[in-house]
Amino acid sequence: MLDPEGSVEHRLAPALPRAALLSLAMLLAAVALLLLALSASQQKEVDFYTFKAVNIRGKLVSLEKYRGSVSLVVNVASECGYTDSHYKALQQLQRDLGPYHFNVLAFPCNQFGQQEPDSDKEIENFARKTYGATFPLFSKTAVSGAGANAAFKYLIESTGEEPTWNFWKYLVNPKGKVVKAWDSTVSVDEIKPYINELVRKIILKKKDEL
Repeated sequence: MLDPEGSVEHRLAPALPRAALLSLAMLLAAVALLLLALSASQQKEVDFYTFKAVNIRGKLVSLEKYRGSVSLVVNVASECGYTDSHYKALQQLQRDLGPYHFNVLAFPCNQFGQQEPDSDKEIENFARKTYGATFPLFSKTAVSGAGANAAFKYLIESTGEEPTWNFWKYLVNPKGKVVKAWDSTVSVDEIKPYINELVRKIILKKKDEL
């Protein structure tokens, strides 16, 4: 007849108390949940380049294509008092630094003074023909308030600075993080040193990798 308590070896083997086993199981479960949460947070980490936007010709594009370069994101308008000076300076900046290490990303907006009333096609014609703009232009969109473009919402949340007029400028680094924001009254020339420094770091890093 079999020993009801099992073999001699089984009876002699030290057994963990049930409470200890339960505690160990709970600890392992907690560690597993923590690792899952950490993995999810890493996967869902958001930056400017994780968004998509419709370009001036109606095509949905991923801003991921600009990752690795510096971006100056600007809400532009065609009939503003700041239009001429900003468009000229932005195009000069694009010519001097772009497109491999830097891009102006222009988002037309009609929220402020209704100074961007035309269609996307007319806005593009104006920018290209009047100023020879070669930087990327996006479809007319809202950049402020509840209906703001998702990428602009990220810019606003990152800086605490929400556009109150045309030609607000947000500087985004190669990793998609916002460095700084400036309002309409700050000229492009005033912020150029910040841009130059970020571009310089990209160039030096690429040289080091050769």
